[in-house]
Amino acid sequence: MKQFLYLITAVILATTFVGCEGASPNTVVVYTALDEIYSKPILDAFTQETGIAVQAVYDTEAAKTTGLVTRLINETNRPRCDVFWNNEVAQTILLKDRGILEAYAPVAAQDIPAPYKDGENFWTGFAARARVLIYNTDQIEDPPTSIHDFLRPEYRGKCAVALPLFGTTATHAAALFSHWGDAKALDFFRALKENEVAFVAGNGVVRDAVARGEYAFGLTDTDDANGAMEDGLPTKWLLPDQDALGTLLIPNTVALVKGSPNPTGGQQLIEYLLSPAVESRLAQSRSIQIPLNPKVEVPENVPSITAIRRMPTTFEEMAAHMESTARQLRELLVK
Repeated sequence: MKQFLYLITAVILATTFVGCEGASPNTVVVYTALDEIYSKPILDAFTQETGIAVQAVYDTEAAKTTGLVTRLINETNRPRCDVFWNNEVAQTILLKDRGILEAYAPVAAQDIPAPYKDGENFWTGFAARARVLIYNTDQIEDPPTSIHDFLRPEYRGKCAVALPLFGTTATHAAALFSHWGDAKALDFFRALKENEVAFVAGNGVVRDAVARGEYAFGLTDTDDANGAMEDGLPTKWLLPDQDALGTLLIPNTVALVKGSPNPTGGQQLIEYLLSPAVESRLAQSRSIQIPLNPKVEVPENVPSITAIRRMPTTFEEMAAHMESTARQLRELLVK
């Protein structure tokens, strides 16, 4: 009986050690919000090239990034994760502000423009999505070029956006609030509502509804818009407001977790993710993520970072407006 109890105790201790300190010294634990179909092949390639195993924890579509962020916050006193690979930036900044990230200046980030990385080296952006206008080519010959076109009388009830309380649409809304100020931004969303713009469940819903011809055009992300085109649906997309306001770019971000079990392996993974080869691979995928390293050659169907007029708001300003923006838009749009 004593031998059996010793065995059970040993198993419990071993399980506890693995769960809290990482699988092994030669394993990196990464929490990633990028879809597994795109992130897993890259993580597998990292293992093949370095011999370092990767234990990946993915988010769910329902939870978006929030589930992983909550998990990291709950694990503050006993981190289990080495690297956080987010598919956006606002909640990465939240983790920095809560002291959950460790400063690290990647060598591979030297060519990435300053607006896309933290000034104190707590996170680095790469492989961005753009907020784009998607339109149905059977219904529109002269496509809209601005988010202000949602307010045109001839498009009353004929366009759609995702409800701006979640995902990249919430991030976009916060960017508008930080750039325009609360009063002007609220007036814009109030005008959208008055022009009977449909607020739907997500960017994918916008894409599908426009592709089916239920709406003439809508607002979504480059990955969703490109997927519709690759599927042969009657759609095209373009970068909005290139002559004035600019287009919002939302990068992937990568960061080292403070007190992580394997910081050395984590740093190696960060360097790999920021490499030109990874940005090139993501640019060539169905999601057509836009490389932020200007030295990376982009495919013909992917806009170059050097040719895009971007919204002037900073990611820090945008993140600071996330909570208040959501509160005001919930009061305006949700009955």
